[in-house]
Amino acid sequence: MISVHGVTKRFGSLVAVDEVSFDVRRGEIVGFLGPNGAGKTTTMRMLTGSLEPDEGQILFDGTPIQEDLRSAKARVGYLPESNPLYDDMLVCEYLEFVADLRGMAPDAARTGISDAVAETGLEDVFFRPISELSKGYRQRTGMAGAILHKPEILILDEPTEGLDPNQRVEIRKLVHALGTERTVFLSTHVMQEVEHTCNRILILRNGSLAADSTMEGLERAQRGVARYVVEVVGNEVETVLRRLPGVSDVHGEKEESRERFTIDSQGEDDLRP
Repeated sequence: MISVHGVTKRFGSLVAVDEVSFDVRRGEIVGFLGPNGAGKTTTMRMLTGSLEPDEGQILFDGTPIQEDLRSAKARVGYLPESNPLYDDMLVCEYLEFVADLRGMAPDAARTGISDAVAETGLEDVFFRPISELSKGYRQRTGMAGAILHKPEILILDEPTEGLDPNQRVEIRKLVHALGTERTVFLSTHVMQEVEHTCNRILILRNGSLAADSTMEGLERAQRGVARYVVEVVGNEVETVLRRLPGVSDVHGEKEESRERFTIDSQGEDDLRP
C-alpha cells in the first residue's frame, strides 16, 4: 500500500532523513522507534505530504503522492505530537470545524463525527470545552479529528507522550482497535508502546533505517547475540579467541600485565567454560 524509496530530507546542512526505504502492507500497525532527533517526525510529515522529500519518492498504491497531493492527503489521518486543539471550542465544535476544513458534505460530516466519537469513546465529553479535558481525552479528541474523514492511513506521532500509566494503556487499546481497519504508523521512543500495539517495527537512527522487523524477530536477534569480557595473561590470546565457535568480533586492550578482550558471539554455545 505504501512504498518509500530512497527518501532523503535536509534542513540546511542537517540531514534529517538519509536514503530511507521501506514498504508497508495494507492493515499493518507499524511502530517508528528511535531516540529524539532520529528522523521519525520528519519521515511522518513526508508521509502526510506536509513535507516534500529532497530525494526519493513516496508512493500510495504505486502512485507517487506528489502527482495528486490533494487525493493523497485525503487518504491520511494525522495526529502530530503537539496535538493542536482549540481550548475555547467544545469538542463537538472542534470536530465540526475539522470536518469543514476537510470539505466534507453535511451528511458525511455528521456520519464521520458520530463514528469517530464512538470509536474514540468521546460520548461523555462531546459537549464539554476542550480546556476542561484531561490529557487522555485531549488525545482522544485529536484522534477523532484525524479519523472522522475515514482515512485509510493513520499517522500518530507520540500519541501517549505525557500521559499517566492508566491513560497510556487506554490509548494503546484505542490504537490497536483503530488499526483493525486502517494502516497505522505509531511514532515513539518507548519500546513498551510498540510491544503492546505494533506487529512490525522500523527503527531509525541518525536519520537512517537501522532495523525493519517484527517484535519477535528483534527479540530473536537479541537473544542470539552474547557479549563476554575476558581478562587473560598469555600469548596470542586474540588469535585463539577468534577461533572459538560463533565469535563474530574481538576487541582487545592492555591492562598492566593482563589483556582485556570484549567478545561478541552469535552462536548457541556458551563460551564461558
